[in-house]
Order: sequence, then C-alpha cells, then structure tokens
Amino acid sequence: MVKHPKKLHFGPAGVPLSSKKRDTLSGIIYTYEELNLDGFEIEFTYGVKLKEDVANNINEYLKDKEFILTCHAPYYINLNSTEESKINKSIDMLYNAARLLYLSGGYSVVFHPGWYLNNSKEETYNIVKENLKKLMDKLKDESIDIYIRPETMELSKKFGDIDEVIKLSQDIENVLPAVDFAHLRYRSNRNDIDYFREILDKIENELGREALDNMHIHISGITLDKKGTHLNLEESDMPWKDILKLLKEYKVKGVVISESPNIEEDAIRMRDYYKKLK
Repeated sequence: MVKHPKKLHFGPAGVPLSSKKRDTLSGIIYTYEELNLDGFEIEFTYGVKLKEDVANNINEYLKDKEFILTCHAPYYINLNSTEESKINKSIDMLYNAARLLYLSGGYSVVFHPGWYLNNSKEETYNIVKENLKKLMDKLKDESIDIYIRPETMELSKKFGDIDEVIKLSQDIENVLPAVDFAHLRYRSNRNDIDYFREILDKIENELGREALDNMHIHISGITLDKKGTHLNLEESDMPWKDILKLLKEYKVKGVVISESPNIEEDAIRMRDYYKKLK
C-alpha cells in the first residue's frame, strides 16, 4: 500500500466491469493482478457497507504493494444542511468511510461537501468548515491518519469551486482537494490547457509542493447539459492527453481515478498514454 506516493498511479472508480467477481477485495485483486493498474477507489457512494474483516483482508493483501487505495464517501453528505440531524449523519458517514478505508490501508477519502441552499458562499464556507473540523477532530482523537478531500464540484449551486476546496485545505490539517477535471471543465465552461495549468499553479502557489505530491484526481468526459453526465474519454471533448502531459510536466504524484462509464478501459488508456510521455 502507498501512503506517500513516489509517482502517479492509475485506477478505476469501483470494481472493474470486466471482473467476474463483484466484491471489493476481488475487484482490487483483479485490478492489480489482471489489469496491471496500481490504484483503486472504493465506491461508498450509496452507503458504507465494507465489513471490518474485509477491510483487514484488503490491508493484508496490499501491505507489500505499490498500490494506492482511496474511497468515495456517500452522495448523501451535506455539511451545510439546515437540519442538525442531517449534518450529524453526514459527519458519521464521512467518519465511517474514513475509518474503514484506514483499516484497509487506504490513502484518501473524497466527498461532495454539500449545497449552498439559501446561504451565501461565505456563510456556506463557514458552516462547512466548522462541520468538517468536527470530523477531523474525531479522526485525530482516534489516530486515523488519512486525507479527507472535498471535491471540486460541477454545478454552481453546489459548494466546491476550486477556491473553496483550497481554502478548506489551508484552514484544516489533513484536508486536501480532490481535483475532478471533468467537474472543473463543466463549472468553468473551459477545456483549454491554459485553464488547467492555472488550476495546478493555484494549488501549488496556495498549498505548496506537498499538494502536488499528494493528489487525488478524477478524470472522465462530461456532457454539458443540466445533468453533467460522465462520458468515456474518446466520446467527449475532454483534452485528457493534454491534462496528462500537464501532470507529467508538473511532476504530480498521487492517483488518477477513471470515472468514465467504461471505468477500467479509460484507466488503462490513461496509464498507457502517460507511460509513453517523456
């Protein structure tokens, strides 16, 4: 397993479609041994359902491997909810995802922070920060040393533009951005390489080199309709090759997770292209 990356890893979001066995451990083994990918994101998006004994088995399998394991926390999280019970549930879901990933030997937890609702951006930021600090204090008290990563979000009504996730990372220890290039492309309506260069420059300038050495990245295509649906790379206008060239130029370390519908195919496509870059 890897906690301090020495390179850029590549993997699928969830059990590969081509894996006959559909459980998480089998998916990880298949990803590593059959696909020769060295990253994986456990999808807790509809609930944290991994059992502790399975987490321990994953840890045992990965302990001597150059492999980055991450997870995606449930979609239901909203750290800006108007209902205290929902905020508490959101913190619990994040905590459970982090605890089980940590037991599995994992690296970082990505999550969608929430919605602005009727609050201003500043009000929302302060509420999200306060509630995220509660989670981080709990993890620290239990010595769960893992990155928690608010994701850059696609819709303007969702909390999570690049400045907000960077500011959370400045204000709270062990918080770093999860950079979703498809979401950035959707929210900004830009897909030129100068824009993506600006993003990496901003991260390095405001968070330091450590942030580029510990990146959790999502790449896929995306539709530009109201839904922002994920697309396979070759069916989209996402300049993924240019993005990978940029990651190589900036010597980015961490993990790139494919969120394309064909998850492992695009993970392999990106890995193979990246390996050819000089």
